[in-house]
Amino acid sequence: MATPAESCCGRGGGSAVRSWWWLSALLLSSLPVARALVEGLYCGTEVCYDVLGVTREASKAEIARAYRQLARRYHPDRFRPGEPGSEGETVESAHRKFLLVATAYETLKDEDTRRDYDYMLDHPEEYYQHYYTYYRRQLTPKVDVRIVILVTICAISLFQYYSWHSSYNEAINCLANVPKYRIQATLIAKEQGLLNRTKEKGKNRRAKEEIREQEEEIVLFPYYLISYVAWYVSWVYHFTICREEYGDQEKLYIIRKHMKISQSQFDRLDEATRQSFLEKHLWVKENFELYRAEQEEEMKVKMATDPKMKRYRRWRKNEGPGRLTFDD
Repeated sequence: MATPAESCCGRGGGSAVRSWWWLSALLLSSLPVARALVEGLYCGTEVCYDVLGVTREASKAEIARAYRQLARRYHPDRFRPGEPGSEGETVESAHRKFLLVATAYETLKDEDTRRDYDYMLDHPEEYYQHYYTYYRRQLTPKVDVRIVILVTICAISLFQYYSWHSSYNEAINCLANVPKYRIQATLIAKEQGLLNRTKEKGKNRRAKEEIREQEEEIVLFPYYLISYVAWYVSWVYHFTICREEYGDQEKLYIIRKHMKISQSQFDRLDEATRQSFLEKHLWVKENFELYRAEQEEEMKVKMATDPKMKRYRRWRKNEGPGRLTFDD
């Protein structure tokens, strides 16, 4: 038979156990319940399938068809309050539903995203794993990083090639247009034998146009010879024997001969320059000699006062023609 103390202890022990059970239940009820539908993931607390009105076994065509129907109903540009089927809807609520429908369609139209969403519905206890999967897919670049790197390298290479090509052309133009560089390049080429090489068979062949022009000159040589002889006889007869006055064309011809330039070079002179030659009577040998002496004197004065020529003379004195660099 139990003593009163033991009976009291037994009753006290049962009360303590019940108190622990109530405390455990209270703690468990205060812990967050693992739920699959949370704000910030996919459609939030709504099920994407329910938003579109389809089942989890729906095909992509059925999902797209449901999306188009709901998008036509709730699109901000087409929604009209009071239309049949939209009773109680406002512009703001329709806009929110349209965004929710678009989010549901973006989630379910892609196979990988849909598989992750179904896994979240089936395993709501993996709370942090769902967050990681969702934001990794949202923030991961859609384009392969290797393709981005390849395109970037190609763009940089093209830019470098264009920059180097432009610098090369600029240097070549400078060498071709600046007299001191052009002369120095010619001297270097002659020293290396680049201008005196004999043409090898199969290399440095003449162009077909040059060969054709030479053939035409050979064929037409008798015609040119007869024409020149007829012209020379006519010139001697009119201006030596008959003492006729020179015309403008004859005067310009004599001036060109005095200047010792080709017809093409003389034709490139402007009309005002040729007219000044006629006004100065340069077809007369004495007048031309005086004119040439004046031009040479003006050129000497210009070269003595021109800053570029001064720099060129200093360069030739200090550096000499044996050195050619891009720094110069």
